[in-house]
Amino acid sequence: MRASRLLSILLLLQTRGRMTAQALADELEVSVRTIYRDVDSLSAAGVPVYGDRGPDGGYQLLDGYRTRLTGLTPDEAESLFLAGIPGPAAELGLGTVLAAAQLKLMAALPPELRSRAGRIRERFHLDAPGWFEDAEQPLHLETVADAVWNQKPLRVRYHRWGGEVERTLHPLGLVLKGGAWYLVAAVDGQERTYRISRILALETLDGRFERPAGFDLTAYWASWSENFMDRLYRDEAVVRLSPRALELLPYYFNPTAARATMASASPPDAAGWTRVTMPIESVEHALGGLLRFGAEAEVVSPPELRRRMAEAAVGLVALYRPDPPGAD
Repeated sequence: MRASRLLSILLLLQTRGRMTAQALADELEVSVRTIYRDVDSLSAAGVPVYGDRGPDGGYQLLDGYRTRLTGLTPDEAESLFLAGIPGPAAELGLGTVLAAAQLKLMAALPPELRSRAGRIRERFHLDAPGWFEDAEQPLHLETVADAVWNQKPLRVRYHRWGGEVERTLHPLGLVLKGGAWYLVAAVDGQERTYRISRILALETLDGRFERPAGFDLTAYWASWSENFMDRLYRDEAVVRLSPRALELLPYYFNPTAARATMASASPPDAAGWTRVTMPIESVEHALGGLLRFGAEAEVVSPPELRRRMAEAAVGLVALYRPDPPGAD
């Protein structure tokens, strides 16, 4: 355990530069006193780490000092090759960079780890998009990625519900979700989300922008995703479902809506049917989904949805009614 912590301190100083004892302690979840002892051990082992006192002080490595990645465990080495997903990297224009990095990592590993790490690609393949969905190939992804990395503002023409808009964006990060790429960008001081496939045209503007202090892409996306689901399902429908419809529910509706529906289920009635409250985007959207159940579902409310279901049922009966004898 201590050897692993010493290596972690060494790699933290190598990648982040100067760090205080408190920062190292917080990162490794140990006491400051433990950090003091570990740094002394590194120095005694010949690692050129030194510390400066004062408010701007901290520990750092002698300029130019690097360590080889010989402290990796077999599981750690294997996971690094699994983490590099070639598809998204290629879409970002980083396919050759990823390949070169993996070659360098492979060369740095001891022989016994090299063979194990190489087996990852033989045994695991990550295919992000869901079934019946193709991964998007956004036309402007590489340009957007470059702007994110180099903090370049973008002028975009964007297709959204209701028409086209033009915006000047400060791109903060990229997210790959279910095979679709999303751009998180600041607009007039507020963070917004844009689906990159809906960018119709863009222009990289001169100059650089400053990223908001403390912006956390992971935290933003988690919050935005939760709020997106709340915005998406703005209405509710009360529905009676047969036992067969309950079995089909996870296949006919997305997991979020299906889970919320099941959580609202009442005990089955005398006929075995269950009353549920189902989140819906709109009457029109719910109509298409509920018609898939056929006679295995009955809409109780809202009245508009019940009326539309009845109209659809009448239309189906008329469409499939056998022709009377003698009809042309």
